[in-house]
Amino acid sequence: MTSGSTNELLKLQNGSDIRGIAIETIEQELTLHERTIECIAYGFACWLKEKKQLVMDNLEKPVKVAIGQDSRLSGNRIKQVLIESLNNAGIDVIDVELATTPALFMATQYESYACDASIMITASHLPFQYNGLKFFTADGGAEHEDITYMLENANWDAVTWENNQGIIEKKNLLEDYAADLRQKIQAGIKSAQNPELPLEGKHIIVDAGNGAGGFFATEVLEKLGADISGSQFLEPDGNFPNHVPNPDNKEAMASIKAAVLENHADMGVIFDTDVDRSALVDRNGQTVNRNNLIAVISSIVINENPGTTIVTSSATSEHLKNFIEQLGGHQNRHITGYRNVINQAIKLNQEGTHTSLAIETSGHAALKENYFLDDGAYLIAKILIADAELSAEGKEFASLFEQLKQPVETDEVRFKITTDTVQQTGERVIESFKEFIAQIPDMEIELNNLEGVRVNTTGSYGTGWFLLRLSLHEPLLVLYFESDQEGSIAQLREEVKDFFDQQEGIDTSKL
Repeated sequence: MTSGSTNELLKLQNGSDIRGIAIETIEQELTLHERTIECIAYGFACWLKEKKQLVMDNLEKPVKVAIGQDSRLSGNRIKQVLIESLNNAGIDVIDVELATTPALFMATQYESYACDASIMITASHLPFQYNGLKFFTADGGAEHEDITYMLENANWDAVTWENNQGIIEKKNLLEDYAADLRQKIQAGIKSAQNPELPLEGKHIIVDAGNGAGGFFATEVLEKLGADISGSQFLEPDGNFPNHVPNPDNKEAMASIKAAVLENHADMGVIFDTDVDRSALVDRNGQTVNRNNLIAVISSIVINENPGTTIVTSSATSEHLKNFIEQLGGHQNRHITGYRNVINQAIKLNQEGTHTSLAIETSGHAALKENYFLDDGAYLIAKILIADAELSAEGKEFASLFEQLKQPVETDEVRFKITTDTVQQTGERVIESFKEFIAQIPDMEIELNNLEGVRVNTTGSYGTGWFLLRLSLHEPLLVLYFESDQEGSIAQLREEVKDFFDQQEGIDTSKL
C-alpha cells in the first residue's frame, strides 16, 4: 500500500471501530470498496498474528474467526470479501449470518464456537448507506490503537505466515445466544411460579427498528412465557423504513411509547441496529433512557454490590450523581465514548476501586459480571429479572428510579463544524468559550470535568448546568442544557448566542 492509500484507510477509523460509505448515494461516494475491505481483512490478520500472537500456520489448531452482520443492505457484500480474504490468509471462518455485536463477542467465549476472534459488520444507528466493522478477541473489543495498527498494516505483504487455505462453516449464533439469555433469566428470577416460563403474565413490546434485535421478542421473551403482541419492526430491513434504530432518538422513543400505551403493555423495549444499546418505556409511557436508564441499572447493581462505583459519560445530571450517592454508590463521570467508560471501569477495578457498571447516556451499558461487554439485550435481561422480583412484592421496575429528581427543562444544540480541520476548530471554540463564560456572573466552570467545558448555573439562571463538547463520531460541537427553573434555558441560549455567532467555522443556525 502507498502512504496515500494508507491515509485513505485511516480516514475510515471511527474511534475503536471502522465506518464508511458502503452504498453510494448522490451526496456520498463509496469508501468501503471491495479492495479496501480486503486490505482491512489482511490488516486484521496481521494484528492477530503480531499483536495477539496467534500462530497462523498451526494446522492442528488453525485460527478461527466468527463473522456476523446486522440487517444492513451492504452486509453480505462486505462479509463475502472478508471471508475470502481471511481464508486466503489461512484463517478458518464461521459465518454466523444475522447476529448482534454482543453475540459476536460471545463467539469467543462459548466452548461450542471456541473462536480466537470475531468481526461484526455494522454501523450502529447510522443511515442505511453506512456500514462498518467491530473487532473482538476473547480479551474484549479492539482499542483505538488496534484499529490504527490494522489500517497501517492493511496489505497482503504484512501477512507473512505460511499460506494454508482456510475453511468456511456456518452456524446460527443468534439461536445459541438467545438460549443463553433465556437460561440466565430463568436462573435469575427466583420468585417464578413456573421456572421454565418465568415471564408468564407479562406483556412486553419490543421495537427492533428493523435491525438485528427482533429475535429478543420471539426467541427470548415469548419462549419465557411473555405476551409480545404489539411488538413492531422485528423484521430485518436495511432500509430502516420506520424510524432510526436508536434508543437515544426522540422519534424512536416516541414510537415505542405509542405502542406501549396503545397495547396497554407492562413494558416496552427498544434496541439499536446491532443491539449493543437499548432503552425502555414503562406502562405509563415514561421513557427510560439516558439518565433514567442509568438510574435503573445503577439501583440494581448497587443493591447487589453496596458501595460500588458507576462510571458514566460526561453529560449526566447532578440529580443522577445525588441519586447514586443516596443509594450508597459512587459516580465516576468520565469522557464520552463506550470504550472510554468501559476502560475507565476496568482501570478502577485494577486499582482496587470496586466498579460494577460502565454506562453512557446513549444507552451503551457494560456490566462487570458480563465481561464489561456493552450488551443491550443483557441489560434488558438484568432489568427483567429485577422487575420480576419487584412484581412479587407488588412493585414495578419504574420504582427503581422514582427517587431520581427530573430536571424542569432540557435542551440540546448541535453545531455543525464547517471546516476540514474539525478537531482544531472544535478545540478552539471550546477554549474561547471557557474565556467567555469566566466573565459571566452566576456561571461557574466545573474544574474536575474531563471533557469540553461544563458550566454550573445559579442566581438568575436557576440551578442547572450545561456542557459544550466535541462529538466523537460526527463533525459537531454539542451543547447540552439542563435546568430546574422554567424559562432558564431560553435565557441561557440568548446569553451565548452572540458568542457562537462570532465563531468562524461553525453553523449556528440551530441556535
